[in-house]
Amino acid sequence: MKQIDFTTSFTVFESTAELPQEVGLLMEKAVHARKNAYAPYSKFRVGAALLLDNGQVVIGSNQENAAYPSGLCAERVAVFQSGAVYPDAKILQMAISAASDTNTTTAPIPPCGACRQSIAEYEFRQESPIEIYFMGETGAVYKSDSLKNLLPFMFDKNFL
Repeated sequence: MKQIDFTTSFTVFESTAELPQEVGLLMEKAVHARKNAYAPYSKFRVGAALLLDNGQVVIGSNQENAAYPSGLCAERVAVFQSGAVYPDAKILQMAISAASDTNTTTAPIPPCGACRQSIAEYEFRQESPIEIYFMGETGAVYKSDSLKNLLPFMFDKNFL
């Protein structure tokens, strides 16, 4: 028997004011997208903004449906939109902001498991990492240099 250990590291920005200017602008777009989320059931709004290597920014917000799980998370809305509209562009950075309608969300909220798998597919396809910045409504912003920090055992086409 042997043990496998993983080490991950994240950069922590105490607030959006500490972010590099271009990332701060991307996070502002994620916050704006979050405000347009359709979340009548969970009352939990998420916005995502992607910076592509062609300079375009693609946004997404969570879209719920009474027939769970027919809705989609903000991250997948944005990632799938980028793939549909800009199929040859690489995703350089992703900014995510989440907030609850019922209480203040101060902890950074990472992508859910389904979103992690979808982001992993794009990171694998483009053969380069995606920087992921995530936060709650206020407070600290965490930066991951790659989805691999959030999903160390990634499932990809090599397993098929």
